This record gives sequence, C-alpha cells and structure tokens, in this order.
Amino acid sequence: MRLLIAEDECALSDVISKRLKREGYAVDVVNDGLSALDYLEATEYDLALLDIMMPGLSGLEVLRRYREHGGSSPIIFLTARDALSDRVDGLDNGADDYIVKPFSFDELLARIRSVIRRSGIRNGSTILRIDDLSLDCASGMVKRGDKVIDLSQKEYALLKYMMHNEGMILSRSVLLDHVWSYDYEGQSNMVDVYIRYVRKKIDIDGHKPLIHTFRGRGYMIGGDDVS
Repeated sequence: MRLLIAEDECALSDVISKRLKREGYAVDVVNDGLSALDYLEATEYDLALLDIMMPGLSGLEVLRRYREHGGSSPIIFLTARDALSDRVDGLDNGADDYIVKPFSFDELLARIRSVIRRSGIRNGSTILRIDDLSLDCASGMVKRGDKVIDLSQKEYALLKYMMHNEGMILSRSVLLDHVWSYDYEGQSNMVDVYIRYVRKKIDIDGHKPLIHTFRGRGYMIGGDDVS
C-alpha cells in the first residue's frame, strides 16, 4: 500500500516514514501544503496523513481542494490542535480520522488500518476476485481456490494493485510508482523479482496461470496471455 505524509516537522515526518516503511508501506513525504495537493492529485494513494498547520496551504485547505476536484483517498489529520471545534472542523471538511500529537505509533498504525478497511467497505471493494483468486482488502487474506496464500507485505501490495487493474498491461515504471515510493533507489529489476515471487505463489499447479508477461511492455493479471 502507498501512503503520503504531509508534515512540516521534518524530524517527525522522517520518523513516521521510516516506521511505516518497516511495516511494509510505500511512503512519499512532502513538507508543505502545495506539494501535498500536487502529490495527491498526481497519484492514487491508499491513504494520506496531513498536518493541519503547513506552509503554503493548510491541511484543511489541501483537503477541501482535493475533495472538490474529486479526490477520494482516505485522509487522516495529524495535528497539535486538540480543541473539539478543530476536530469537528476537520471531520466536516472530509477527513476520515483525526489524531492529536503526541501520539503512539501503535495507535497510528491501528488508525491507518481502520480507515483503509472502512474505505474499502464504502467503495464496495472489500474482496477482489479474478478467476479463483481472491484478495480480501479488509482482512488481508489471499486465497487461490481453497488454499490460503501467504504473501509478504510488498507481495500483497503488488498483487492488490494488479488486481485493481485487472486486464491492463502495467509497465515496470507504473508498478514502481504505485507499489514502491518516488524516492525508491533500489535495484532496477525489483519489479521483475517480486513478480516472480508472486507468480510462484499464486500460479500453482492445477490452476489457470493468471500473471502474464508482455515483453518490453510490462505485466498483466487476468485476461489472455498474448505475449
């Protein structure tokens, strides 16, 4: 899953980013409201964490403009403003949750999971299915037929993004952008490596192969292999 952190306290955003990456999330970080709005409108995030008091645009203004433009990614506000009126204002403007600083990281993780789970239920996308492969967005369970498939967090994020885009050829750069983060500087063949991991686990004997390779173009899940 890919998250955005918009927080002008660089030390705090760095700590949150590192902890979330250790939990398996792909994370982008910005430190002002204008950049936050640009990133939100350019990328489909699973969730964004917005500070309210940021230079350029406040978190409230970022959220207002993002929702006016049709943006639907879940938003959690992180803020030191703990007055009841501030919380109500944030929620009324379209935020999905509101966390007051200082907070525990365990609480933040729980809130992130809860908001993403609620978002999946609202959007009618709790369970993704292709042939006899299913992925439950709420529980995280993946099954091929009756067999439960054990995936790492990155494998799960890759499979989920591909299933959301069933029948579409996804280039390596697109997969890197959506499953990893903009500042990823690892091996250039990382997508190919993880595709092999996922394919080995879900394209098992006795079941129709679902992940297809299109040489020079990318990968697709579902549909027919015409590579």
